[in-house]
Amino acid sequence: MTKRIIAIGGGEIRNKTTIEIDKIIAGYVKERAFPNRGCALFLGTASHDSMPYFNSFRKTYTSVFDIKAEVGLLVYSENDEQNIKAKFDKADCIYVGGGDTKFMLDLWKQKGIDKLLIDAYNRGVIICGLSAGAVCWFENAYTDYDIMRGQSSEYKVLPALGFLKGIACPHYDERPEFDLVAQSFDLAYAIGNDSAIIFSDGEPVEYIGNAKKF
Repeated sequence: MTKRIIAIGGGEIRNKTTIEIDKIIAGYVKERAFPNRGCALFLGTASHDSMPYFNSFRKTYTSVFDIKAEVGLLVYSENDEQNIKAKFDKADCIYVGGGDTKFMLDLWKQKGIDKLLIDAYNRGVIICGLSAGAVCWFENAYTDYDIMRGQSSEYKVLPALGFLKGIACPHYDERPEFDLVAQSFDLAYAIGNDSAIIFSDGEPVEYIGNAKKF
């Protein structure tokens, strides 16, 4: 059983700028689900459960690729632990949207979502995400969470989930200073907008667009 993570550096799923990467993900999902219809679980925690974001995801994955789209509402919803776990158990793919990385990781830890994610990953569920949803899988993430909150003008290094080794930077096109930051780490990845890195069993196997390893 292969364990896959697809880390997308940025882009607008609403405008289908990542559609070629989404096509690759959809192929993995259909392969895993065969002969059944694939199911993708969208986690918009970093965007505070933005429903327009989920609707954009559904319009791509359901309308274009015929994959059933579910949403895990963790911020404001009444979903209980059993309901959320049932969605994880049914998913062939978990897609994590962008937004506030620290808010997302803190809430996941509080609600035990981090444990559900590692269980899904170990079961071979396709793990993917964009921006915050791309860098959260690494040991460390280069993020703008303080900038988003108006608390700082600087990017920060944030401890993340550690499914993958090293540190990762999203939106690399807009953050060239990461070249210097990367020198402080034994292993670092930079992923631009509309770009991605595909990991198989913890190792990078494909770079798409403006993405690289230091």
